[in-house]
Amino acid sequence: MADSEVLVDTKEIGNLVGGLKSSRFNHILVNMALSIDELRTKANELREKGLNTQQIADELSISQTTVEWLIDEGIVEEPPDDIRIGWRTIGARATRIEAIGLILADITDEEGGDIDTIVGISINGIAFAQSLAGHIDADFAIFRSVDGEGTGHLSNKYGNVAGRNVAIIDDVLSTGSTMSKTIQSLRSQGANVSLCMVLVNKTERNEIDGVPLRGIIRAVKV
Repeated sequence: MADSEVLVDTKEIGNLVGGLKSSRFNHILVNMALSIDELRTKANELREKGLNTQQIADELSISQTTVEWLIDEGIVEEPPDDIRIGWRTIGARATRIEAIGLILADITDEEGGDIDTIVGISINGIAFAQSLAGHIDADFAIFRSVDGEGTGHLSNKYGNVAGRNVAIIDDVLSTGSTMSKTIQSLRSQGANVSLCMVLVNKTERNEIDGVPLRGIIRAVKV
């Protein structure tokens, strides 16, 4: 894979992180720690364990297109444009997840609108969505995404979305297909989807299906 630069837009972080004992957050990194061969090995190991392409993409923080390229091994010669995002340093500590939730709460307040339900996309959006819901005293729901042509579904063990003003949370936006499917599914259940938020937006998009899209960090190849 050719070397690439990553543009990191830290506008959304503002003064919040500075007020949260910033020395504890110095290791929040965007990294690409694994080589292509290591990623290919890991993707195939996960496939052998029964994970589908969507689940592998979630686990490795890459797009489904990249997962398919890694697994197919050379059927398509050129690798897809993609950036691998790692946020284990955040996910390993509940206090760091809470800090991200506080940033998302500030963005929610900035965007306005009476958000009363937070939907986390399974699996990587769940912890951040739950944290955000706690910060703004909103209901919490989980959307289980699926690969291929499936639309996914809302878990019946958590909050309802019918007639609610909803914000959707995920960790990384690669192409927007998962977020778009989630929006359409929630709308079909009577939700008013008002906002989408991610930790990292790997596109130049600022809206999806007419819904504002906000990322704490934007990472794009130049």
